Amino acid sequence: MSVRLNENKEIVAQIREGLKRKGGHCPCKLEVSPATKCVCQEFRDQIADPDFEGYCHCQLYYKSKD
Repeated sequence: MSVRLNENKEIVAQIREGLKRKGGHCPCKLEVSPATKCVCQEFRDQIADPDFEGYCHCQLYYKSKD
């Protein structure tokens, strides 16, 4: 298993700017809570699933199964 940044530098720049505006919380989520702090709980749960492969909700990170 490996987790990497999205290879699209424009998406990464946009999401990082959103993270700055929201104090490190996912810019794609309305709620500001410990569960939305990047790396969000939703993606941590997905990372824990050995069968999951794909992007986090905001597409900043990608988890591969290899």
